[in-house]
Amino acid sequence: MISDLEAHFMFSKELQGALKMSSSGSSAAAEPVSKEQDDSYDKKCIFCRIVNREMDTELLHCDEDVSCFRDIRPGAPHHYLVVPTKHVGNCKSLRREHIPLVEKLVETGTAILQKNSVTDLSDVRFGFHWPPFHSVVHLHLHVLAPASQMGFMSRLIFRPDSYWFITADQLIQRLNSMD
Repeated sequence: MISDLEAHFMFSKELQGALKMSSSGSSAAAEPVSKEQDDSYDKKCIFCRIVNREMDTELLHCDEDVSCFRDIRPGAPHHYLVVPTKHVGNCKSLRREHIPLVEKLVETGTAILQKNSVTDLSDVRFGFHWPPFHSVVHLHLHVLAPASQMGFMSRLIFRPDSYWFITADQLIQRLNSMD
């Protein structure tokens, strides 16, 4: 069973390859990276490239703070990734001053669910994979709904109170306890 779990988290090369194949030369339509963004843009980061419209991935939401797109391996009927528009490392690198960012990720995820007719917000899962159990080193909130329709592997991979997945509420509590 663990080998299946490890396999899920080790697909970053596969993820990057799949997204490269789908890009079909869309970088010409991408907005140029501004000087301000340059300090927080990692050209090797697949999520930075998606947010900067260098990939042919549909952005469901994009503003100066956060962006949202569909997960390429959905774990539920609605599975979105909400990321900071500027490159931010994984959730383990966050500090107390990042609480408003995490809250904005959750607010955006909630808005995307509502926009997609998800009305039962008690049957959702918001969370982050705890390093080293992540495939992309760019902070990303998993938004899954309905959680009751997640399959066995998704329930395992996105299991709250595990050592590999932390809910948004747990992360905020952890950040609040920092000095």
